Amino acid sequence: MKTTHVGVIGAAVFLCLAWGMDTVYGWSDPERSLWTVQMPYEAPPGSQDAPDVSVPPNTNPLSPEELARAEALLPLLEGKQEFWAMGEFVHLGESSIPVLVKALAMPSPRVRYNTIETLSIMKGVSGVPALIGTAKDVNEIPRVREHALRVAIRLDPSKAPEAIEVMAKDLNPSVRKAAAFEARYVRQTAVIPVLISMVTDDERFVALSAVHSLWILTRYETEFHDWDTSTKQDRAVWVSEWVQWWDDHKEVFEIPEPQRPKRKP
Repeated sequence: MKTTHVGVIGAAVFLCLAWGMDTVYGWSDPERSLWTVQMPYEAPPGSQDAPDVSVPPNTNPLSPEELARAEALLPLLEGKQEFWAMGEFVHLGESSIPVLVKALAMPSPRVRYNTIETLSIMKGVSGVPALIGTAKDVNEIPRVREHALRVAIRLDPSKAPEAIEVMAKDLNPSVRKAAAFEARYVRQTAVIPVLISMVTDDERFVALSAVHSLWILTRYETEFHDWDTSTKQDRAVWVSEWVQWWDDHKEVFEIPEPQRPKRKP
């Protein structure tokens, strides 16, 4: 009797639930079925452009107060406030560059590196001569010299060949490699003979960077050589092809336009 009583109650509950769901979702009526009901569409409200609240960089000459402020910022280019100090120079604008480049002679490598980075952020073209001087300075550490060359090329590549020529002869192979690599972004024929001279570098990774830069700038294809496994003696023989090609073309050669990556279909 107990089992029968529970079974009757369970069946009643199931029928009530089924009837309720049938009423709510309209399963018994195809015209009221869930997949045929279309709710009216309301487009989301259009986005509104956020107001520009940024403060534009200063374009006027520095006042005496601003000049003193810029001088006081120099030692702060290292430490907990270094990013704030960099931002302040960016806000002071191009007029602060004569003060900023003084930091390239300060003792701290961190200050000098952050000075170069600040010039990059503010696109300080007038600071390029100071960057070229830093890149050529044999007493500067390689990391700072390499960054100075990289930023100088991004800002004004026309002034870079003299730094590349000096760095290509440096005793430090990482400095030579930086010169060989960054030269590919200097679209001037003055860097080509420098790169050709670097093909016979003692360090293979320097020589390969020079070869790759030559290919990018000239698109001249030599005979097939296994550059990746080459020795200095191999490269000394192979470089004669580049020397002959340059002797034949240097008077009329123009660096071709850079190749643009093909769009994917």
